[in-house]
Amino acid sequence: MDRVVKLKKIIDKMKLKNLTPEVDIANISVGVPDINRPALQLTGFFEHFDSERVQIIGHVEETYLGGLPVEKREEMYDKLFSYQIPAIVFTRNQEPEKRIIEKAEAAGIPVLQTEMPTSEFTAEIIRWLNVQLAPRISIHGVLVDVYGVGVLIMGESGIGKSEAALELIKRGHRLVSDDVVEIRKVSDETLVGTAPEITRHFIELRGIGIVDVKTLYGVQSVRETQNIDLVITLEDWDKDKDYDRLGLEEQHTEFLGNKVVCHNLPIRPGRNLSIIVETAAVNHRQKKMGYNAAEALYKRVQENLSKNS
Repeated sequence: MDRVVKLKKIIDKMKLKNLTPEVDIANISVGVPDINRPALQLTGFFEHFDSERVQIIGHVEETYLGGLPVEKREEMYDKLFSYQIPAIVFTRNQEPEKRIIEKAEAAGIPVLQTEMPTSEFTAEIIRWLNVQLAPRISIHGVLVDVYGVGVLIMGESGIGKSEAALELIKRGHRLVSDDVVEIRKVSDETLVGTAPEITRHFIELRGIGIVDVKTLYGVQSVRETQNIDLVITLEDWDKDKDYDRLGLEEQHTEFLGNKVVCHNLPIRPGRNLSIIVETAAVNHRQKKMGYNAAEALYKRVQENLSKNS
């Protein structure tokens, strides 16, 4: 089923003023992560009209409407409201004339108002809708922000993901989600993770129970969303398995068609998981900045061999 966002949620998020409180908005939804400025439509051109989008009336559109004769202006209102547009938003606190409010109420279309400039409001609502309407999946794991790197910790149930996250939080890093992570694909390059609303800021620790991270460690210990930059998969130590000890070739895992760098981390007594996760995050940032320690060591060894030969 296609994803939609309730208009009520958009109004609350964007802090919009509803100028038509008589219109029932409970069943109005938006399913397109874009907006439309009906400039051509106000001149009478309605071919290829994106009527499923939120319509934005900026200063230019309002000035044009104000210069039209009353009969022509009302004709444009009637034509515009004959389409089932989800809502019409006036930016810069522009006050629509009384007739447009009356016609909108008669058509059951909300008229909204924002104090934001048109370009700023357009950019913000498109960015937000793109996240809300992005393809998404839910996976079992823990997402933490470590030095600005979104680290998704995965592994079998009971292997120690939540304990590792709690130690990271005590070291000053931030929790995004425990147990279930909702992943949204906001672009071909970016995956954004967040927590289900019902479990946000909570961690489950076996033997203790549910812990409220935000209450115990403060608001600086949590965040709502985080890009997923690195995946660390915890697994039981297998002495017969060969583990990567150099890191010359990066491994990847895939979510929603996007590849993310992945490390398999074997667990055995005495290994400090939080320190290893921190190091992996810093090392990942260093690689993004153009320095690869494994390649530097390999190059140094090759140069040394060349000298000896």
